[in-house]
Amino acid sequence: MTAALGTLVFLTTMWLLVVLGAAVLEESGAKIAAALKGKPAISPVQAMPVRMRLRPRVQQPMRATAELRAAA
Repeated sequence: MTAALGTLVFLTTMWLLVVLGAAVLEESGAKIAAALKGKPAISPVQAMPVRMRLRPRVQQPMRATAELRAAA
């Protein structure tokens, strides 16, 4: 009985690895194929950086005041 359960666990693990491997290849298979061929995975138009103009945040200056306390 132990051998049957061990085989079932092994087959389930192998099935899970195959499913995960297929998911990875589906998501990044084109990039892997392009890398093996020595070509860039994305076109040069997509590789251009996009610059965004952001206004610098103006932080209000902090002011400190000194207080003297009498010793008790």
